[in-house]
This record gives sequence, structure tokens and C-alpha cells, in this order.
Amino acid sequence: MDLKTIISNFKAELPQGVTLVAVSKTHPFEAVMDAYSAGQRIFGENRVQELLPKAEALPKDIEWHLIGHLQTNKVKYIVPFVALIHSIDSFKLLKEVNKEATKCNRVVDCLLQVYIASEETKFGLNEEELFELLSNTEIISFKNCRIVGLMGMATFTENRNQIRSEFQHLKELFEKVKVKYPFLNPHFKELSMGMSSDFDIAIEEGSTLIRVGSAIFGDREYQRT
Repeated sequence: MDLKTIISNFKAELPQGVTLVAVSKTHPFEAVMDAYSAGQRIFGENRVQELLPKAEALPKDIEWHLIGHLQTNKVKYIVPFVALIHSIDSFKLLKEVNKEATKCNRVVDCLLQVYIASEETKFGLNEEELFELLSNTEIISFKNCRIVGLMGMATFTENRNQIRSEFQHLKELFEKVKVKYPFLNPHFKELSMGMSSDFDIAIEEGSTLIRVGSAIFGDREYQRT
């Protein structure tokens, strides 16, 4: 099946209010352009060093999302253009985004990454850390970064009940945050969960952003351009 058909099928099946983020990590510029030609405009990258050359070379109306772990020393390279950072996992990182975005006179939307899996290799805030971060009164003074929702990755498992339970937990935290921290509203409305193997469950549990790579571009890891 060609890429245009794949993307058209995805978009046709997505419920209203759910956005497809095409994860182009490890795939060459040509693959991104094929998806772009098929009408896709929102792309996600895991690594800053891969995002930068793609953003420079590819069409400027692409909306780039940084979905992977972000180090504070890399923030300055992406805040001039990135549309959404999915992976804020510390107050220090959020503060750095605000600082660098202030220099660019931009407001950068951010998601707080929550640890919901049973795998130690994944990043994110636990529930206590999430509420501790949001209770830091300094956040209210941040004018150039905007917390617009939460992100989480479920355990890599074939146990779909476990995946569903983890997504349900993230949705519950999302609703708690909306009530407990009204200063985040009305912008706090995004829930980024679900990838190629589990996006169907994520959508059923309230995801507004699904991050899909291999189901669009295939499993092959291309040599980086």
C-alpha cells in the first residue's frame, strides 16, 4: 500500500479531536516528503540531532513535534521553531524552555511526560512528581512556555488489558490536573498517548494525539541522512 493511501486511511478512521503525529525518526528526508505530499503536516522526531537538519531542509509549513527525551542543553536549538514538546519531565527542563523561548519571543507548547509503564527504561514523572512540579508557584510566571497536556508511553507488551489500564491511569491524572490547577485552562486539553501498536486502545481511552511511526513508514530503520 502506498503512503498516500496509508495516511488517507488513518485520517479517515480517526475520530474527531484526534490528531495524527507521523513519527519520522530514522527515516530519510524522502520518506517525510512522501508523507508530506500525501497531505501529512505534523511530524514527530525523537532526537534533536535528527530533527534539526530535517526542519532546515523540509517545507516550512511542517509542524514539528519533539517526542523523545530532551536534554536541557539541547533546548535552545529547537525552541525557535518547534510546535510542541511532548517530553517535559522536570521543572528544570520546563524552566529552560521558558528561558530560551523568551529569547525568541515565542510561546512554546509543552506536554508533561508521565511515567505510566512497568519498564525502567522509560522516562517521565510519577504522580507525586507531577503534582509537585505543577505546585511550583514559579510556573505561573512562565510566559513563554505553555503546559497544554500530558504524554505517556504504555508498557511494550502484548497484554492489552495492561496497556488499557496504563492509559486509563494517565487519563485520570489528566482530569485531576485540570481540576486541581485551573490556571492551566483553557489550554490544557491534549493527551498524547498511543503508538503504532496500541493507538486504537489509546483513542478509546481519550487520546487526542497519537504518535505513529512504523504503521506509516514501515519497520525498517533507514540510514540517517
